[in-house]
Amino acid sequence: MTAPTPAPLHWKLVVDSSDPHAQAAFWAAALGYRQEDHSAFIGRLLDAGAAPPEATLTVDGRLAWRDLAAVRHPEEPYDPNSDAGLGHRILFQRVPEPKTVKNRVHLDVHAAPGARAAEVARLEGLGATVLREVAEQGGSWTVMADPEGNEFCVQ
Repeated sequence: MTAPTPAPLHWKLVVDSSDPHAQAAFWAAALGYRQEDHSAFIGRLLDAGAAPPEATLTVDGRLAWRDLAAVRHPEEPYDPNSDAGLGHRILFQRVPEPKTVKNRVHLDVHAAPGARAAEVARLEGLGATVLREVAEQGGSWTVMADPEGNEFCVQ
């Protein structure tokens, strides 16, 4: 007897960062995603005494988690009670240590055909830096770093 095929798992990408809100702002602009707004949810938790005020701060005039920020695909489902994405989502969490080595996982961003140079320039304008250009038999791409040094590729 064969085991039943498990249902696909829901997932989110979690990125350690020193400033999760700045990272969320960069990646929302880079990907055309929406920064999640957890302010109403946080307010309800604070009112119920279920979250301490020191776990929050104000970002762009709204209540936010001190150590967490997230972005989500603007056309995918989300939880209206918390504004947390239920599809493509990146969560940035504050960690005390800085990034010191190459990422083991990274994003590949796909520019429109013939638009890679313009996309690289746009991302540089948002705070990314070009690390190197790669041209191999299988293709070419630009390796970049986000404002905290996390590598990603533009194809």
